[in-house]
Amino acid sequence: MSLAGIAGLLADRTRAAFCLALLDGRAWTAGELARHAGVSPSTASEHLSRLVAGGLLAEERQGRHRYLRLAGPDTATMIEDLCAYAAGAPDAPGPGTAAAGPKGLRESGRHGAEARARTCYDHLAGRLGVAVADAALARGLVADDAGLVLTPAGLDWLAGLGVTAAELKGSRPVVRGCLDWTERRTHLAGAAGAALCRRAFELRWVERIGTGRALRTTPAGRRDLRELLGIEVPG
Repeated sequence: MSLAGIAGLLADRTRAAFCLALLDGRAWTAGELARHAGVSPSTASEHLSRLVAGGLLAEERQGRHRYLRLAGPDTATMIEDLCAYAAGAPDAPGPGTAAAGPKGLRESGRHGAEARARTCYDHLAGRLGVAVADAALARGLVADDAGLVLTPAGLDWLAGLGVTAAELKGSRPVVRGCLDWTERRTHLAGAAGAALCRRAFELRWVERIGTGRALRTTPAGRRDLRELLGIEVPG
């Protein structure tokens, strides 16, 4: 699809809200997305069909349910980058999330929680994600030589967490920087970033707050991150 075509798809607030919600990396049903964006099921279905046809979303049907997810990491990167570059545009899903920022205590609290720690598709973001990236650079786990690269020390470190070399192979970069929209700095994406995020959930370092993208670090997570990376993160 052309650049103009992609821009046209994302220019609609409802379709943008769907894509932003799906940045949590999970599959949502069409009904869940409709309720989330505050539109009727028929309206949601029309918009979702356009996003699927445009290649931004992938769908899977199970029984009477239609599940939607972002088409892949490249799509997530594009959407997160647009959020970072759009002046004042938060990456929180939902209609009406304009440059004016959060409205009300609930939305303000959600924005604050997402700024502390959240998922950016399949990797860690927010202050937590940036702190992990900074520590990885400082400890030589990744190097920034005309682009981020995973070092042998980083490969060994991930292996110690239970990440196999096979998990880092594939079509996507092993590690790359992703501009964090709240911190305006880089957090870690790519296969290594995704593997680290997955292990953070499996080791119960982080847990989701409600059904959105926001995360909280657990006592075990704060302890292990302090011991393994020397970083202090809030709960």
